[in-house]
Amino acid sequence: MDKDSILKTYGFYAPFYDVIFGSWVNHGRRKAIEKIDQKEGSRFLEIGVGTGYSIPLYREHVHVTGIDISPEMLMVAKKRFPREKFPHVESFLEMDAQELDFPDNSFDAVIAMYVASVVPDPMRMMQEMSRVCVPGGTVLVLNHFASSKGILKGVEKFFSPFSRRLGFKPDFSLPHFLEMTTIEVEDILPVNLGGYWKLIQFRNEPNGSNGAPASEAQPA
Repeated sequence: MDKDSILKTYGFYAPFYDVIFGSWVNHGRRKAIEKIDQKEGSRFLEIGVGTGYSIPLYREHVHVTGIDISPEMLMVAKKRFPREKFPHVESFLEMDAQELDFPDNSFDAVIAMYVASVVPDPMRMMQEMSRVCVPGGTVLVLNHFASSKGILKGVEKFFSPFSRRLGFKPDFSLPHFLEMTTIEVEDILPVNLGGYWKLIQFRNEPNGSNGAPASEAQPA
């Protein structure tokens, strides 16, 4: 994956993104938002907000900033959720998840849904998410991860060479992703369609063990 291919692919997806990646994977979005403490005045950052499909899941007394690298996706989000009708949405910003233009400790929680297998450098994305999240805050990653066995593993391997056209890496490894993170894993929850996707909850504190226990890190 590279920036140009991501921009091209998601610019193409924008008009019908919700049809492809909408309600049938919204269970994961709901579970992710349920994991954060939506106390009044809290500030949240959503990485890869896309068309804003998750925005209705946030309560009106919090402050939400959404970023995405695709201007076409953000255009849809801005039209759907104008500030005058959704004042809790502070802004939709065009921004690279690997180079966040926010000061340290800016948000109480940082959430990346269906993004980790899209960005060219997931480790850099995680470093940036940790940097802009307050110490002890919540960092959430919701994503598909490669199957470890069976037919699905073969299918993912077959489609792997087409990552640039698909807009994501079909064979994205959960153990490898956890190894590259430097913050504490609190929970891994299977979501969507029999648990094919994983919701990983991190606490924004240094992780001395460098990832979850092997029993928790094994993909489906």
